[in-house]
Amino acid sequence: MSIPGIPPPVPTELVRVGDRLSFIYLERCVVNRDENAITATDDQGTVHLPAASIACLILGPGTRVTHAAMALLGDCGVSVVWAGEHGVRYYAHGSGIAKNARLLEQQAALVSNRRSRLRIARRMYQMRFPGEDVSSLTMEQLRGREGARVRSIYAREARRTSVSWTGRAYKAGDIGSSNPVNQSLTAANSALYGVVHSVIAALGCSPGLGFVHTGTTRSFVYDIADLYKAETTIPAAFDVVASGDPSPTVAVRRLLRDYVASTKMLERCTQDIQRLLTFDTGDADWSPDSDNLQLWDEKGNVDSGRLHQEEADS
Repeated sequence: MSIPGIPPPVPTELVRVGDRLSFIYLERCVVNRDENAITATDDQGTVHLPAASIACLILGPGTRVTHAAMALLGDCGVSVVWAGEHGVRYYAHGSGIAKNARLLEQQAALVSNRRSRLRIARRMYQMRFPGEDVSSLTMEQLRGREGARVRSIYAREARRTSVSWTGRAYKAGDIGSSNPVNQSLTAANSALYGVVHSVIAALGCSPGLGFVHTGTTRSFVYDIADLYKAETTIPAAFDVVASGDPSPTVAVRRLLRDYVASTKMLERCTQDIQRLLTFDTGDADWSPDSDNLQLWDEKGNVDSGRLHQEEADS
């Protein structure tokens, strides 16, 4: 019996997450499907978006999405995030298309061991601040160094843009209570989290198994996003405020979107995650598209899809 509807694309027809464009934020529109494109319709007209080239679709207030659109986004491995006003409150997400769990298993093994977890945390710190010897530092010492480095980055950007800076301030659920630069930072970070979340989902990793952050279903998202804030969201927020744009939270998302696309950040994020999780294994042949279902065995995995009764009886 044939299944009605447009057949989904096969994995070889999809754009790898590292080659996709960026995130798209939509609000107050109807999201539908036209063939293999996503459409966004509001009172100003309809825009067509190539579904297979999008990494993350962020749906803000006032959006309505059809079943056909969600089916296409799911088939194309697009991560969909439902967010609140200005895109800064996360409600839910739809997962990517990864089939291979090897990276997820490696992530779980690394985060479950104190020594390997600390090793990955040190490696993340060195990626952010190269040239420092952190091979013997504890987590407390790493946090202290990170705090000092990040404060200096904020101060540097404030001097560069001549924007007044009194410190990071964010009240959950109340973005309007902070000053423009803090509002811009919150909006930019939220968009960055969506981009990183889409890569993590596409690779089949768990967004909740963090090495530095813990206690939330997006701990690993915060871990990876921190690798890029010094060169993305922080300077973007200060640039937008310095420009005097009347809608800094909107402008900063556009600036970040252009940066993600122009620097191929999705490809870099993909490679960084793979290197972090496979550095000790050298698992160079890993692919998120390979669906190699096996049965676990204490002596080593065995093939699935066949009966093993004769082996058990022999």
